[in-house]
Amino acid sequence: MVLTAIYAISFYLATLILIGGLAYKIIEYARTPAPLKVPTMPAPLTTGGVVVRMFEEVVFFKSLFRSHLKWTWLLGIMFHAALLVILLRHLRYFIEPVWWWVVLVQPFGKYGSFAMIVALLGLLGRRFLVERVNYISNPSDYLMLVLLLVIGASGTMTTFVAHTDIVQFKAFMLGVLYFDWQPLPADGPLLVHLAAVILLMVIFPFSKLLHAPGIFFSPSRNQVDNAREKRHLAPWALAKFETSRGTPPQPSV
Repeated sequence: MVLTAIYAISFYLATLILIGGLAYKIIEYARTPAPLKVPTMPAPLTTGGVVVRMFEEVVFFKSLFRSHLKWTWLLGIMFHAALLVILLRHLRYFIEPVWWWVVLVQPFGKYGSFAMIVALLGLLGRRFLVERVNYISNPSDYLMLVLLLVIGASGTMTTFVAHTDIVQFKAFMLGVLYFDWQPLPADGPLLVHLAAVILLMVIFPFSKLLHAPGIFFSPSRNQVDNAREKRHLAPWALAKFETSRGTPPQPSV
């Protein structure tokens, strides 16, 4: 029961840090002034075009595809697609009854872990083998990839090597969710997997993984190319101008 309490409390704390940290960073991103028109060209001329551009970036990694290292784009797509399927598969541990489409995802998520591990190994090798990437890499970049590899490898082991009591594990997760703790299976790979996931939840709001929400606040991606039609004036600058002079400058045509 001590082991169950340690992991349950760790999940509660990690969830608070994850949600609170993400909320803080998103608010900080939203409040950061963007005083200049700096969309990366060619840029869309309408708001609808910006929506399409962001969709292409988020779903297809369009700017990464334009780089000369197409295999980097392929590894990135492979990792994120596998991660998405795996996360959807894990929904079965938090809901009862399990939704029909979650049942359909199960075999894809089961073997998607191998694609995730292969992609992570490729991205880790890129840090060592590509000179310009190696030059700008920090220790945290390597450690983040290693942590994701530990999560992927330990999770795969619980399915294919040291089988975990899935029924009891689901009871534990539902118990954590509804504050009715149930015993956690004391399997080595499972404990490593959960510890690594908890660690990832804690450091996520303070790591480079914040590119996930951060891309939506990137001025080079979310701005319309209308500098000639409409003067770009940040809200904070407009308020300051109105306070000091009374009338904001007219948009230039």
